[in-house]
Amino acid sequence: MQDLLSRLKTLHRPRLLVRTARIGAAHYSRDRDLCRILGYGHLPRPAVAILRLLDLEQEVNQQRLNGDAGYAITRHVEILIALTGEAAYLVRPEREKRAPETELGNLSLCQTKTGGSLDGHRL
Repeated sequence: MQDLLSRLKTLHRPRLLVRTARIGAAHYSRDRDLCRILGYGHLPRPAVAILRLLDLEQEVNQQRLNGDAGYAITRHVEILIALTGEAAYLVRPEREKRAPETELGNLSLCQTKTGGSLDGHRL
């Protein structure tokens, strides 16, 4: 679990993406959003979902950095919202049945002048 959280904390993304993801995390629904993003028939455990979401986010971020015409900012934001929501479930599994709040317990998505971070670390 710590390795996943460490990976999340080392991500660095533009402030607008982070701010949008933080707002969207307040309305994250595992049942609705995760199935749509991952395309699974059943919901994976939060750790498995985070690994897949990190891979998807890396691909989408590379498209953004390359200026790829196929880059969809909405998809990128959806993935960042799901990462934030799944991280909250991983940190506080007893809340798994409820949607994460804006403040995600000990793990909150925040922003800095140069970009955003997860719990004070770069995102």
